[in-house]
Amino acid sequence: MNTSRPPIMRSKEYDHASLFDPESLLREARRQKNIPEGQIPPICVLDPDGDIVSNLVATSRAEVNPYWACYHTTLYNFEYRGIEFGIVGFAVGASFAVLIAEELFVSGCGLLISVTSSGLISPEQKPPFYVLIERALRDEGTSYHYLPPSDYSYIDKELLAMLGDAFSELTIPVNVGATWTTDAPFRETGIAIEQARSQGILAVEMEASALYAFAQVCHRAVICFAHVTNQMGSFEGDFEKGEDDGSRDALELIATTAKAWLST
Repeated sequence: MNTSRPPIMRSKEYDHASLFDPESLLREARRQKNIPEGQIPPICVLDPDGDIVSNLVATSRAEVNPYWACYHTTLYNFEYRGIEFGIVGFAVGASFAVLIAEELFVSGCGLLISVTSSGLISPEQKPPFYVLIERALRDEGTSYHYLPPSDYSYIDKELLAMLGDAFSELTIPVNVGATWTTDAPFRETGIAIEQARSQGILAVEMEASALYAFAQVCHRAVICFAHVTNQMGSFEGDFEKGEDDGSRDALELIATTAKAWLST
């Protein structure tokens, strides 16, 4: 065994299929939980903070999808701007987000939109605003099980081009740029933040680099947004997201993204 590299870098054969796959997991969950076969909406949303899904449920605008066989989460259906969506809340972090993404796509999802809250890195703009993540620094573990080591993982170029100036009419700014994906939010040290800032990174979050690595390898349509809502608690009154905990703006962002995808 080569012990000169950490375990996460060993025994990686990127062209080999996994012996454990999401289809098998969902098959057994369906059997054990008596869940019928059926479809989920073709456009789904990951809501790591859970604010969007909590608001939808609280206002009776979402209902549980009866066909979702995940052991760990609940998928809700909702309609917005004439489009049907599925949404999973509280899938925080790279490994959890990718686990859910794998399951969503084998269950009928065609486009996955992730909207996660994030901390400000670049001091040039004050929160709140959104970042359409074009590249994410791979400072987490999950992406290294999908792609060989590299600094960044990237959104699909065709998806990025598709969005173009789609967000120009939204009330909250949407910037295209880079984020830093970390597994350890309470290890965002000064030197790490300065290093990220020197690379032009706008914000720090916990899912995007792994979701993009998964998307590239598995040929899935994934679009990640960072909702920059805070300056890492550096002053009292931080972490304010806006109306309905930011869910109203987020739903407009999600619907605009979905319309662009449906029109292609």
